[in-house]
Amino acid sequence: MKKEDLKGVVTPEQITLWKNLHGEIFSVQVDGSICYLKKPDRSTFKAIASIGQSDPVRANEVLLNDCWLGGDETIKTDDEKFFGVSSQIAGLIEIKQAELKKL
Repeated sequence: MKKEDLKGVVTPEQITLWKNLHGEIFSVQVDGSICYLKKPDRSTFKAIASIGQSDPVRANEVLLNDCWLGGDETIKTDDEKFFGVSSQIAGLIEIKQAELKKL
């Protein structure tokens, strides 16, 4: 499917604006729809960490809503699209490798 045929596509200018505001921007496509996401911040990590153990679906909802910039809103409401995107949004979380040295 061509990108211009997807529901929720935004202009290249909008993507540039988001990049200037948030740094890296990501798109996720599912079943004819697209959404745009930014990386989660520390407060989002905190929220999903506290929810994630008891309700992983709710944690994915929080992650999606907190990182959402735009796109087809049916991704948030259609269960099949939501679960499709949920399988990919963990990729937004990048943890850098650190090295601990005893001095």
